[in-house]
Amino acid sequence: MEFRTCQACQELFRPRPQVAEQRFCSAAACQRERRRRWQATKRQNDPDYRENQKRVQKAWADRHPDYWRNYRRQHPEYAERNRARQRQRAQDRATGQVAKMDASKAEMPIPSGTYRLSRVVDAALAKSDAWMVEITVITAACASP
Repeated sequence: MEFRTCQACQELFRPRPQVAEQRFCSAAACQRERRRRWQATKRQNDPDYRENQKRVQKAWADRHPDYWRNYRRQHPEYAERNRARQRQRAQDRATGQVAKMDASKAEMPIPSGTYRLSRVVDAALAKSDAWMVEITVITAACASP
């Protein structure tokens, strides 16, 4: 019988024969992670799904206007942690450690040409939707197609 490594907990598990591409074990936490990853991918790639999720969340927030106010009142440790994180973000912003998409003011504009975008590993980004890219000029001449 075949064993696989769970993509969430990294433990070995025996996949069900009915699920040929099973990548997560049956533990509740791993199944939540599987659904979370599926939903994140779906939101990223499907504009209809993303719009529907936004509509549903707004409708819920409209039906529960005092939810977050009550939650912060009932969970002061959450509110204090949030305040501390906000202070840190403000400090980072004041020291110029936070990049904004329109903050780059190159002294010389980047010349037109061919560039390679490389994935940056282990970079601390300020936002989850931000991209950090390394631009390397490729000096070898390429023939036009």
